[in-house]
Amino acid sequence: MIRKKITILGSGASGLTAAVYAGRANLEPLVIQGLQAGGQLTITTDVENFPGFPEGIQGPDLMEAMHKQAERFGTQFIYDNAQMVDLKKRPFVVKTSSEEIITDSLLICTGASAKLLGIESESKLMGHGVSACATCDGFFFKDLKVYVVGGGDTALEEAVFLTRFAKSVTLIHRRENFRASAIMVERAKNNPKIDFILNSVVEEIYDVESGSVNGLLVKNIKTNEKTKLEADGVFIAIGHHPNTDLFANQLELDESGYIITDGVKTNIPGVFAAGDVMDTVYKQAVTAAGSGCRAALEAQWYLENLEANSDHDGAKEKMLVD
Repeated sequence: MIRKKITILGSGASGLTAAVYAGRANLEPLVIQGLQAGGQLTITTDVENFPGFPEGIQGPDLMEAMHKQAERFGTQFIYDNAQMVDLKKRPFVVKTSSEEIITDSLLICTGASAKLLGIESESKLMGHGVSACATCDGFFFKDLKVYVVGGGDTALEEAVFLTRFAKSVTLIHRRENFRASAIMVERAKNNPKIDFILNSVVEEIYDVESGSVNGLLVKNIKTNEKTKLEADGVFIAIGHHPNTDLFANQLELDESGYIITDGVKTNIPGVFAAGDVMDTVYKQAVTAAGSGCRAALEAQWYLENLEANSDHDGAKEKMLVD
């Protein structure tokens, strides 16, 4: 059994930033990394929008540097997934496959996973022409031919955003009608750089052997006709799934599963959330890092208040005895 003042679930930008701040406060935080240590940035190639790197930095290199910085300030790491969390009473309990952690405060930085198409070539070309974030990667597709897959607000917003860089943007949607808001549909349809392929799905992304995207195989679900299209990139925009299954029926979640917070505070005192697990809007590494800082500071102040109240109660008890 491990006893901790602060335990952090997740080792992406929010979790590691929280660990740096908690470590510098001499709280000796424990980070349960998950089996994808470093989060989504570990499958990102060039990161050019994180402050402090004028020439950009590789996603895995950025996360390795953040890990070393947290380690420098006394952070302990467990390379495992949390399998059970009990938030019904404090101290809270977290169980992994091999450890039981008792903790006074818990920082949830488990992130959100992009929903993907589920085809093998998609995963093999992720970061090499396949992306799930136009804001992160759009810059790399200047004057190129790109496709966006999806039909909600996110997909149409990303398609419009990509017209700033790409030569052409084609949106592929499996239905005739869009789930997006009317204003976003109108904005996309009025953009001369955006074309549409409807009632269609992507069946294959080429070319794994070359290590980069050069085409798509698209199937019309009404006619079953298949067409191979030239492409330089494809953006998957079919939504995200917050990694909150562990907290169902314990924390307040919205209808999509994101943790509802007041700032970074959850509905349970001593439990805080940061990064994409609670962010339904920005979903950027720098905003995740910022919320990780806030969560660590809030946890520090929470623990200080607990200690102060405990000392006060102890002093009152001593006075009564005397």
